[in-house]
Amino acid sequence: MRYLTAGESHGKQLTTIIEGIPSNMPLLQEDINQSLIRRQKGHGRGKRMQIEKDMAEITSGVRHGYTLGSPIALVIHNDDFKHWADIMGEHPIHEGAERKLRRTVSRPRPGHADLNGALKYGHRDMRNVLERSSARETAARVAAGSVAKILLRQLGIEVSGYVKEIGGIIADDQPAFTMTERQQVSEESPVRTLDKAVEQDMMDAIDQAKKDGDSIGGVAEVYVEGVPAGVGSYAQYDRKLDSRIAGSVVSINAFKGVEFGLGFKAARKNGSEVHDEIAWDETNGYYRETNRLGGFEGGMTTGMPIVVKGVMKPIPTLYKPLKSVDIESKESFNASIERSDSCAVPAASVVMEHIVAFEVAKAMTEQFPSDQFPKLKQTIDDYREEIRCF
Repeated sequence: MRYLTAGESHGKQLTTIIEGIPSNMPLLQEDINQSLIRRQKGHGRGKRMQIEKDMAEITSGVRHGYTLGSPIALVIHNDDFKHWADIMGEHPIHEGAERKLRRTVSRPRPGHADLNGALKYGHRDMRNVLERSSARETAARVAAGSVAKILLRQLGIEVSGYVKEIGGIIADDQPAFTMTERQQVSEESPVRTLDKAVEQDMMDAIDQAKKDGDSIGGVAEVYVEGVPAGVGSYAQYDRKLDSRIAGSVVSINAFKGVEFGLGFKAARKNGSEVHDEIAWDETNGYYRETNRLGGFEGGMTTGMPIVVKGVMKPIPTLYKPLKSVDIESKESFNASIERSDSCAVPAASVVMEHIVAFEVAKAMTEQFPSDQFPKLKQTIDDYREEIRCF
C-alpha cells in the first residue's frame, strides 16, 4: 500500500491516489467524509475551517460500494478557489496584461518551509513554497488514512486519536477506558482530550494564546487495538513497524518528536520498571502483564495495544510576527502573516490517527496475502488462531 497527494493550499483541489487496497472491500464515500469533518473540528481552529467544508469524491477504484483492487483516486475540491483564481491559476500571466501577479511573498516566516524551499527550488515568490508546504495537505492524508481505517476495522482493528497535552497542561491517562470510550469521549471534547478535568484549562490556554497573538503546541496520542503479535520485522531496519510509524508521524506538519509507551521516561527508570512481563492463558495465548513499551518489541507488535505519542510544536504563523529578512531588499521586516490557527493540536490528533492507521494497514497487507480482501481477512483470522495456540 502507498499513497501520493497533490494540490496547493489555495488551489483548485487536493488529490489523493491510493494503491494497494485489496479488491472486494466495502468502501463508501460518506465514511471518508466523516474523517474529513473530524479533522476540521477543535477549539482553536481558524476562519479557514468556516470557509472550507471538506468533502471527498471517489473518482476511481470503487464500483457499487466495493474496491476493485486498482488505484483509488479521491478529490477534495476547494470551494474558496474562486477567490484565488487570479493568484493561483495555472495560466501564464502575459507581459503587459492588466492582470498582475498578486500577494507575492518575499518575507519568509520563521518556523515555516518558506526560505528553505525558496533556496532549494529557486523561487523568488515564496507563495510557490508555502502553498504546498501548508498543513492543508493533511486533508488529503486523512482521506488516505480513512480508507486504511475502514480496512483495519473490518479486520478487527480499531484506532483512536486524542490529545494528551496542550500548552503544558497534561491530561491524565485513562487506562480503564475501552476503545469505544476513547473514541466517544474524545469526539465529544472541544479539545479532543479524554480527561474532562483539564478540558477547560486547555481551552483557556488556547484562548489566551489567541488573545496574545501567539500560538501553543502539545502532544497527541494514538491508541491501536486488535493488531496481532508479530506484525513488522526485526530482520531489517526498514521493516520495523515502530520505525515506520515514527517516521510517518514526524512527517506531519509541525511534529517534532515521537515516543512509544513510556517513551523518554524509560531513560530515567530501571529495566525492571520498563519491560513488560510475559504471561499465557488458554483463551488469549501469550500476552503482557503491562504495556510500558507501547505494543512493540524488536520492531514487531506484541499483541498489546499500540500506544504512540507525537509532539507538535506551536504553529509558526503568529499574529504578532517574528522578525525576518526580505529576500529582495535584504532588510529586516516582521514576517508575513497567513490565515492560521492559534492551536491545531486537537485537529492534529485526528491527522496522526489516520497517519498511524495507514502504516498499520500497510504492514498488514504486506505481511499477509492481500489481493482480495476476503482472503486477507481469512488469513489473518487463521494467523490469530495459530499464534494463540503456539
